[in-house]
Amino acid sequence: MGNQMTAQELKEMFLFVAGRVVENEEHLTEIDGKIGDGDHGTGMAMGFREILRELPACEAEHPEEIFKEAGTILLDTMGGASGVLFGTMFISGIVKRPLNDFLEIKDFAEIFRSSLDALKRRGKAKIGDKTMVDAFEPAVIALEKSAADRLALKEGLAAAAQSARAGMEYTKELKARFGRAKYFGEKAIGIPDAGAVSVWIIYQAMSDWAAENI
Repeated sequence: MGNQMTAQELKEMFLFVAGRVVENEEHLTEIDGKIGDGDHGTGMAMGFREILRELPACEAEHPEEIFKEAGTILLDTMGGASGVLFGTMFISGIVKRPLNDFLEIKDFAEIFRSSLDALKRRGKAKIGDKTMVDAFEPAVIALEKSAADRLALKEGLAAAAQSARAGMEYTKELKARFGRAKYFGEKAIGIPDAGAVSVWIIYQAMSDWAAENI
């Protein structure tokens, strides 16, 4: 108890995450409207609303199946670059994993490390480019450290959320190197990257759910 998460618990956590993302649609749209295309919040909400609609029917015995279902829903419904990137965040980490009865903090670290590596290969972004990687990579590093320190799940997810927030805040200091935001140059400084904000929202929601339920 406290160190393991079953498929059912993971499903409940992802539904909580989806609700949190949908709640932040307007906030994400406002951020993206300043230096992006203005459609990030709409796309995120569209995909995560589908998770709220479709994931409850997923009868999975293994947590990896929940990751796959969530990622597939995002890939199928979000469209555009965000759909690929956030679908990758959920689905790529479990492609070569054996199925397990439950996940521990080390499993979350392994899954999200694989997803991060796939995301970086696909998008070519790195820390400092003002993208979702600026929040995602610190979160993964925090998960890996938590696993090495044998922390409980909720403690590891809390550390990941804290690191994702710090990474998201860091994007305010940066000029962008990708997307429409790169054309804003110095004017992009002071505004966070919308993708990084979304990553923080996801990790913070996972942490909040785990704090109350694990």
